[in-house]
Amino acid sequence: MIDVDAMRDFGGCIQRLIKGQSLSRAEAYLRMSEVLCEKQPDLHQGAFLAALAAKGETEEEIVGVWEAIDRHDTVHVDMEGPLLENCGTGMDAIKTFNVSSAAGIVVAACGVKVARHGARAITSSCGTVDVLEACGVDVDGTAVGVAASIASCGIGLFNGMSAEIHKGGLARILGMIRFGSVLNIAASLASPVRASFGVRGVAALEQVPMTSRIMRAIGYQRGMVVHGTDRVSGRGMDELSVCGPTYIMHFDETDCRSQILAPADVGLREYPVAAIQSLGCVEAEAQRFVSVISGGAQGEACEDFTVLNAAAALMIAGQCEELREGIEYARTVIRSGAAIQKMAQWVRRQNRDPEAGSARLSARLGCFSAIRHVRH
Repeated sequence: MIDVDAMRDFGGCIQRLIKGQSLSRAEAYLRMSEVLCEKQPDLHQGAFLAALAAKGETEEEIVGVWEAIDRHDTVHVDMEGPLLENCGTGMDAIKTFNVSSAAGIVVAACGVKVARHGARAITSSCGTVDVLEACGVDVDGTAVGVAASIASCGIGLFNGMSAEIHKGGLARILGMIRFGSVLNIAASLASPVRASFGVRGVAALEQVPMTSRIMRAIGYQRGMVVHGTDRVSGRGMDELSVCGPTYIMHFDETDCRSQILAPADVGLREYPVAAIQSLGCVEAEAQRFVSVISGGAQGEACEDFTVLNAAAALMIAGQCEELREGIEYARTVIRSGAAIQKMAQWVRRQNRDPEAGSARLSARLGCFSAIRHVRH
């Protein structure tokens, strides 16, 4: 039963947000805890998230919300590190090819342990979970099962919308809302494992420095926060861009530094945004995804898009000194077949039915040749 006094108190919090007043870290934690634990009615829960988004979230509020999700709703798994996490927050103006997942596979094929934490589409038609599921990954397994995949083959995906990963509150909320909220940053950071290194794309330029400070505050040792742009339209994306400048914040435990990177700075050509935009259909996206990581997009925009984003992760993980070096390393991994081999291995490891998953990936490839040499 909902407590009437608690409802009144929570309503007062919403009123303050509507008036543009910010919450302390402690109050943001308290209010989000009430939302996750369903101590408030649905209307109050939605109003709280909407009012916070309309006001504009502060660092303190985002960290408080993250703490609530981490403590009350996340299934934790202990893993030996170091681990790298790469993802975008979504809600960007340009919906693109699922480059963070492609880059994650390439990075894993380079020997880095990659712990991904993603979701199904909320405001677009093709989320990380949707595309990887269509390629054969079992996206509904337990946190322990995902951790085992990371330990054995170097990559795994925690489904942020699964009750196996988030015990009920977050999965319930993400399944019901279709607007951007504090959860785009806070929930995406609430992984079951603690990553040392992170590459995170954000939807707006003003989120770059704030998100880097938040990542430092919650324990990342080294990372990069990015916001890419399309030079022609000026619109943004939550990835490093091959269509225009990318605004970057590098950070470690003691320092932050900013950078503006153009594709030409690292030897890449600049592409029209249409060349990397989402195809708007999970089936088509999955087919393109497999083509790119198997070397079928040589010399095309999506391959350059992938190797640029992989290079950023490789640099943060200490596998290369500069982006140019990482780009060539990533391109070699794709064209040698190592990336699609890693994908095939991942499909078998993170799966309650490895044969069915492998068959799904093979159907994407059109034959079994790319996965027949994978050690089962």
